[in-house]
Amino acid sequence: MTVDKLRPFNLIAGALHLVSGALMVVLGSDFSLPVSTLNLNGPPGTPISEGTLDEAFGVPIAWGTAAFLLLSALFHFIVASPWGFPKYRSELNAGRNRFRWVEYSLSSTLMIVLIALVTGVTDMAALIAIAFVNASMILFGWLMEVANPPQKPVWWTPFWFGCIAGIGPWVAIFGYLVVNVTQPGASGPPGFVYGILATIFVAFNCFALNQWLQYRGKGKFSDYLHGERIYIVLSLVAKSLLAWQIFANTLI
Repeated sequence: MTVDKLRPFNLIAGALHLVSGALMVVLGSDFSLPVSTLNLNGPPGTPISEGTLDEAFGVPIAWGTAAFLLLSALFHFIVASPWGFPKYRSELNAGRNRFRWVEYSLSSTLMIVLIALVTGVTDMAALIAIAFVNASMILFGWLMEVANPPQKPVWWTPFWFGCIAGIGPWVAIFGYLVVNVTQPGASGPPGFVYGILATIFVAFNCFALNQWLQYRGKGKFSDYLHGERIYIVLSLVAKSLLAWQIFANTLI
């Protein structure tokens, strides 16, 4: 595979993201999910039951899903543009793609926050923490590539640190879900939420698997460009799955 073949591939992926994002805005409803804060109404140690739960603001889901799709479209078009493609070529020839990691730090972070909201995590502090931990995971991916140029011994520490960071948001989401579902009289979220969690959890972990295979360098993955193509496909599949699952169940 050559870098030139990735140019139309990025244009196609960008166009698909753009169309999906536009449809989210045009066809979606004004449905939003609340972001909350808790005021204990007293000193530390005041029982939570005496506190006041307030809505800080709402997140419009149609615009949220559109945002991570349109972010991906923007970066695909940037790397395929006349001024962006030479830099993209230089990055790939050096065995890295910092464009990818910047985009993922924004789009995947928005995705995980929306997943948390759909699951029922509404606390503003928790959502901010989930967002920054996810962004840290992505930036470890950046470090992994920058620290491991081609034909050099692989330093795996950034990869494993990224895996540790990446576990955090999912532990928070699943932990929150389990505690709430097991409460007496709790009914839990609707069934489609479990479908979203399962499919996106698998999709997110496929990104880590792809990087691991790249740096093992076996078979087709000995060519860095093969891994780059897989990243583009994974990004399109994961974002489309999340967007359309949310759309089908909450935005119509």
